[in-house]
Amino acid sequence: MSSSKKIILASASPRRKDLMQKAGYEFDIIISGVDESKFPIDGISSVEYAKMLAFEKAKDVAQENPDAIIIGADTIADFDGKIIGKPKDKADAERITRMLFSKPHKIITGLAIICINDNTEIIESDTTIVYPRKMSEQQIAEHIKGRTWEDKAGAYAIQETGDQFVEKIDGSLTNVMGLPMELLERLLAT
Repeated sequence: MSSSKKIILASASPRRKDLMQKAGYEFDIIISGVDESKFPIDGISSVEYAKMLAFEKAKDVAQENPDAIIIGADTIADFDGKIIGKPKDKADAERITRMLFSKPHKIITGLAIICINDNTEIIESDTTIVYPRKMSEQQIAEHIKGRTWEDKAGAYAIQETGDQFVEKIDGSLTNVMGLPMELLERLLAT
């Protein structure tokens, strides 16, 4: 892909922005107008769902920016094949936390790169297995009260709570944070 092209991240995520800045990318941010709630999760695999949302977000921003390289991403948690998104409220965050921190689960990020004028459409995904620590009732209560679960797939952010809640991971740490940088760098180099 041409390194002279403008890069646009189609995401409001401060974590994705931070990861790209730390990797040295120069880019703009244009938030996609895609309404994730309009995409049903029934009858689709976790990987396909994450890839579909990443593609839709990138495509939405690409329509108005046909010469730019658009990066779209969507991160979900997968618990025994069930898609776990962002919690709706405190009660949902507690339910998700109790479920995900009972045994290993997957974090899947769909990644889409689109440049309309170059006919570029790349859609990939990355999966990381997270092995959680057993959380005490007090830790669960503090986590919910602290509200760090808001707007986060799986109701947690590994960069904020990793040492406390995660025993180990098998795969990319940046994937769990919302943007698999190793995959992104490889795709942008093609």
